Amino acid sequence: MFGFADLVSLVISAFIILPVVVFIRETGYLLVSWIFGVVNPRITIGSGPRIFTLGMFDIRKYYHLYSWFSYDGIKRKSNFAYICIFAGPILMNLSIALLINALLANGFMEETKTFWNRFIFYSFYYVLFDAIPMSTINGKPNSGMIIYEMLRYGKRVDHNTEPFLPSTSQVDEEYEETMKQLKEKVLEKEKEKEAEKKQ
Repeated sequence: MFGFADLVSLVISAFIILPVVVFIRETGYLLVSWIFGVVNPRITIGSGPRIFTLGMFDIRKYYHLYSWFSYDGIKRKSNFAYICIFAGPILMNLSIALLINALLANGFMEETKTFWNRFIFYSFYYVLFDAIPMSTINGKPNSGMIIYEMLRYGKRVDHNTEPFLPSTSQVDEEYEETMKQLKEKVLEKEKEKEAEKKQ
């Protein structure tokens, strides 16, 4: 039976654990890409209007589970570099999960064991769906599929023409365009309300 304690656990999982696991995943891209000289890296946390930017972190207004990594280029391009970059989020979540699991197994963090067990669960969840080669929405390859294609064929073989990871500059342009459209819609609604009041 689903009780109050389960509801609290769900809220903690949805609003604390999952966003942190996703953030750790995105930092996996960042840390590995630094090795290969990434240009203009950014981790975007959330979606919708921008609240603020802090260095390479772009903090958005709406639900922070939706996050992504972007960059404009890599100085040392190679298939090996791309394999490593896409293995980054898998290795990052796996490393953190195994570290926490080892700490729990050795009697550390006993008082918060339930929280950390859930954290490990969601970390492995992302590892599983990142590592097993598959196509996702619109036939886009996940990290595992990209790694598989690079190892087997030495190139990308899916039908998508979009880059594996978005360009930071392109993301900024799309953001500005979206915000412009939203402002225009808000102004239109305000004009309609004013017109209705006058009638």
